[in-house]
Amino acid sequence: MRLIESLSLSALALLAHSSIGWAAHHGDSNHALRPHIVFILSDDMGYGDLKVYNSESKIPTPHLDRLAAEGMVFTDAHAGGSTCKPSRYALFTGRFSARRQTLNDRAGPLLEEGRATIASLLRDNGYQTAMVGKWHLGFDQKVRTSSEKSAGFAFDYDQPLTGGPVDRGFETLFGMHASLDIPPYFYIENRSPVMAPTDTVDDRTSVGGPEDWNRIQGEFWRGGPVAPDFKHIEVTPRFASEACKVIENRDDSRPLFLYLALPSPHTPWLPTEEFLGKSGAGMYGDFVMQVDDVVGQVMASLDTAGISDETLVFFTSDNGPVWYDKDTDRFGHRATGPLLGAKGSVWEGGHRMPFIARWPDEIDAGSKTGHTVSFVDVFATFADLAGQGEIEEGAAEDSESFLPILLDPNGKRAPRPPILHSDRVIRDGDWKLIDTKRSRGFTSDRNKDYGIELFNLAEDISESNNLIDAMPEKADDLRAKMRAILESK
Repeated sequence: MRLIESLSLSALALLAHSSIGWAAHHGDSNHALRPHIVFILSDDMGYGDLKVYNSESKIPTPHLDRLAAEGMVFTDAHAGGSTCKPSRYALFTGRFSARRQTLNDRAGPLLEEGRATIASLLRDNGYQTAMVGKWHLGFDQKVRTSSEKSAGFAFDYDQPLTGGPVDRGFETLFGMHASLDIPPYFYIENRSPVMAPTDTVDDRTSVGGPEDWNRIQGEFWRGGPVAPDFKHIEVTPRFASEACKVIENRDDSRPLFLYLALPSPHTPWLPTEEFLGKSGAGMYGDFVMQVDDVVGQVMASLDTAGISDETLVFFTSDNGPVWYDKDTDRFGHRATGPLLGAKGSVWEGGHRMPFIARWPDEIDAGSKTGHTVSFVDVFATFADLAGQGEIEEGAAEDSESFLPILLDPNGKRAPRPPILHSDRVIRDGDWKLIDTKRSRGFTSDRNKDYGIELFNLAEDISESNNLIDAMPEKADDLRAKMRAILESK
């Protein structure tokens, strides 16, 4: 969008070609398609967990298989970061999370007041906007003294919880403030706690259990305040139920945007009895099966509501899994498929995500694309879908619409401009520069100096051949592009 002026003349010609094709298909470039939109964001799921990305996956996912068979699979889609908050910030704002100086939700909202979000964009274009699930982008902090804080969070349960989803574009919320292993544990409806966390729950761990998980795997959660109606194992089923209610009780005078942010399969891994022992990847795989079942429930609700054909459904994950080499050896399951790294890593396994879109009226069934997309691109895509011509100045400056890809994956178009995976990592075409020697994520050696790394992902998706010594000029070029993005307004 705003990076078009930096494209070459040949790239501009390709872009014009793809735009003409889309306009011809829909009458004109300002045509408002205005489908219902359901965006399902799973938590800590790997690229290799789904059979459509990894034929050797040990986890049955029939509903996601169906979603892929009836829609489009993206093989080069990237979260906004390799952990929860950077990904969500990028998704909502259309901005690289590297532009945000701090991402501390204990200090308050991470989405600045007045900044356009995907929710406010669609609300302002006539959509009913509803959120169900995990927020993890902060609320205003209101208690008076540090002694009143709960696990570092300063919530006053007698006042409205402001600065959250209902103040950032959503008309309704049923959800929770952060992950399912971070206290305090309580449900939020719009701006109010359903029940205050007046009870206490102890730490939970699976260390020493039958599947030999480490301290941040298995049934891990941190102890702390909990509401009387909050039971960890019930949260994923509850959010599935609430999401289906939103669909079936929607305002039928407006298109619907439902954002379902599941807290699973992030820890604690708590598959219900129906799924226990059903995968070949232990309790983690069982929990992934439950996520798949939630997708099935949502799709069934769309059928019940009679809007399945007019609904664009997205499924993806916020970052990679917490899955170690020992887990791959034990279960014969590679949760990241061919990718190196896992959650928290700047290697591909941390941020290259399963990304599936289904829209029976518009997307060809069984289609696939290798076009590079990022979470930041959801904003511009939604703007196109809603028929909004221009994005306001100062908003979503890194967003590039992938609507033409959805409608015509085989059309000629310009490569996506560079993507920042962090303030030290850039992707440009086939090339990726990791300009830091720091740790490579949850499953890496925290004390190791990994060195600067340069990869050609078209030839080396597993990031096994570091070209930094052979091609220092290419690294310098990528550094310059990274600086230009970070220094731009």
